[in-house]
Amino acid sequence: MLIKLLNLLILLLVPFLMMGVIRKTKAFWGGRKGCSIFQPLWDFTKLIKKDFVISKTTSAVFKISPVVNLSAVLAAALLVPMSAGTIILNLPVGFVLFAYILGLGKFFSLISAMDTGSSFEGMGASREACFTTIVEPAFFIVIASIMAMTGNVTFDSLSKIFTNTGSYGILIAIFAVVALFLMILIEGSRVPVDDPTTHLELTMIHEVMILDNSALDLALFSWANSIKMLLISSLIANIIIPSSLSQWASVLLYLFVIFAISVIIGTIESGMARIRMSHVFEFVFVMSSFALVVLSLVVARMFGG
Repeated sequence: MLIKLLNLLILLLVPFLMMGVIRKTKAFWGGRKGCSIFQPLWDFTKLIKKDFVISKTTSAVFKISPVVNLSAVLAAALLVPMSAGTIILNLPVGFVLFAYILGLGKFFSLISAMDTGSSFEGMGASREACFTTIVEPAFFIVIASIMAMTGNVTFDSLSKIFTNTGSYGILIAIFAVVALFLMILIEGSRVPVDDPTTHLELTMIHEVMILDNSALDLALFSWANSIKMLLISSLIANIIIPSSLSQWASVLLYLFVIFAISVIIGTIESGMARIRMSHVFEFVFVMSSFALVVLSLVVARMFGG
């Protein structure tokens, strides 16, 4: 029970801290002191106190989309193993439900952008939808391959990847972690796919979709995006962390992995610029390539090469 309460606290607060660590890392590599790692949380509280500015061209879809998007992400969190491998709803083939619940939230964010009547927001929605159609199959391939190898059709299979798999398990874990990390960059709208700090509308993707959102709506969209990054990071953590560790050691290592991923993201964003829009699709397909490598290794392991 205590671990479940801890996971709830992690789900609500750690996404803000992840964003804070990313900003702090970027400030470090830029030779600046940077703001506190709690600044995203203070920004969230400021936004919920502000007044709404809503375009007259929008409908009820625009008003409910932030809540639906956040609700979908929180519902998806029930299916994901958090610290100590704890899952609230450990359903068979839960990764399919996980992906499509997130897809529901993405759908409402897309139609919310188009509901504004802005050609720029419609352009961003089109790009976001296109990237998602490439990412989802790769995600299915990675998780389903691991489940097939371990013989377990729940997310528990992630922690069993090293059980009786030898060197194949190590290789599969490495490629799966890289594929899921690329998924964080893509779904989290981070550099080099997108730049959350850009103001050039022609190159914006996620940020241009929420240009018309303000106050609480903007806060909910930002929070939901941060939680999504935490959930995918949790999948990586559960692949890396050995199932043989004690419960509290697993919790500490889980938090270490989550913040290490944040530091790596901040380092990447400090060391490179976002790539040209015409090359973004090539980058997204890299995740598919790693997913196919995972599938190949699993087939080789199961059928003896």
